[in-house]
Amino acid sequence: MLVEALPEKYWRDWHLPGARHLPHDEVDTLAPKVLPDKAAEIVVYCASRSCQNSHIAAHRLAQLGYEDVAVYSGGKQDWMQAGFPVDRSEARAA
Repeated sequence: MLVEALPEKYWRDWHLPGARHLPHDEVDTLAPKVLPDKAAEIVVYCASRSCQNSHIAAHRLAQLGYEDVAVYSGGKQDWMQAGFPVDRSEARAA
């Protein structure tokens, strides 16, 4: 599962294809709905290497019992600079 940990405004601008929206400050409330399988492989990202939202969300997910959580530290900035496609729809928003 690919998860964006930024506020809704940034999610709506664009996100990585297939990503789900889980703001870092709403992990406790939304994680059971957005990520029902605690054994699933989860990669959390945010804006860039300097952004800490993904680290905060990943840490909290681990505390909640999620077993396989990693951070894509380069985030949206790295993705865009690499020229990879982006999703501008809100279909997977929580």
